[in-house]
Amino acid sequence: MQNEIEKIKTEALKQLGGIETVKDLESWRVHYLGKKSPLTQILRGLASLSIEERKAVGAAANQVKNLLETSAVEKGKLLRDVQLKSVAQKESIDISLPGRPYSVGRRHPITEAIEEICDIFVSMGFQVKEGPDVEWDYYNFEALNIPPEHASRDTMSSYWIDAPPGEKGKQLLRTHGTAVSARICETMKPPIRTIEPARVYRYEATDATHLNIYHNIDGLAIDKNITMGDLKGVLFEFVRRYFGGERKARFRTDYFPFVEPGGEIAIDCIVCKGSGCRVCGNSGWLELGGCGMTHPDVLRRGGIDPEEYTSFAFGLGLERMPMQRYGIDNIRFLYNNDLRFLRQF
Repeated sequence: MQNEIEKIKTEALKQLGGIETVKDLESWRVHYLGKKSPLTQILRGLASLSIEERKAVGAAANQVKNLLETSAVEKGKLLRDVQLKSVAQKESIDISLPGRPYSVGRRHPITEAIEEICDIFVSMGFQVKEGPDVEWDYYNFEALNIPPEHASRDTMSSYWIDAPPGEKGKQLLRTHGTAVSARICETMKPPIRTIEPARVYRYEATDATHLNIYHNIDGLAIDKNITMGDLKGVLFEFVRRYFGGERKARFRTDYFPFVEPGGEIAIDCIVCKGSGCRVCGNSGWLELGGCGMTHPDVLRRGGIDPEEYTSFAFGLGLERMPMQRYGIDNIRFLYNNDLRFLRQF
């Protein structure tokens, strides 16, 4: 019986040495250590042997069994190490190769313009304020001296909201950033100096200088003894710092219901250098926006006494700023999402 055990041991170890996969190792283990293995059968037959034989055969069988189990565990570790090493070699990264660069995003020219313009006015003592895109008729029109029958409403074709009117009238997508100024007059107390970036909406055709969705950047200052000279000084300083000291700027009188007197500020066209082109309407000048001294009735509606405080306000077309700085001759380029164009800025 002991010779048979020794034979089993020799054959098992010989076969174990030739195993190269974990799957083959499991088959070997089932064959030599499983419930139907030769060693198990020998151990189950010990009851038929005498006490002396039982001790000798049992000890020899258990010794071989323990040896085979230990050898199987060591072989399993070796095979797993080899397998992991093989996988690691296949999946390894050659760190000596140059890396693949990731595409780096950048801010849109409109976003850059908003941040830079706000920084300029903040440095002059203004604070940034915002308002809702969906606005009440009262703040968009009536609080700004534009009653329902006013002719200037015809120039601001509006996107009205299909919702029941409230105590402030109907709702619409705001047509100008001055609606934020109307809210500020009602919610803040003088002295007030605010700059108000706003996306605005007009139901109108698009061309080289007009869109139906674009941006305004409005400003408002309310304090004692504010004059038109303060307004001109602020806007001239803005033009100098944003466009450079070599650009020319001009003021002309204009009409807006919420200012009196009213005016417009324009700069010489960078596209044609003042000779006239489609961007500037062949005038050599491009209007940046309207401005003026805030109408006393607008201040009264906001709860501010026009006998004690005076105010100036302005509203600038934001897209025209990068257009005039970089010589862009079509406003639609800013919204076509053409990366070849946007990567230039």
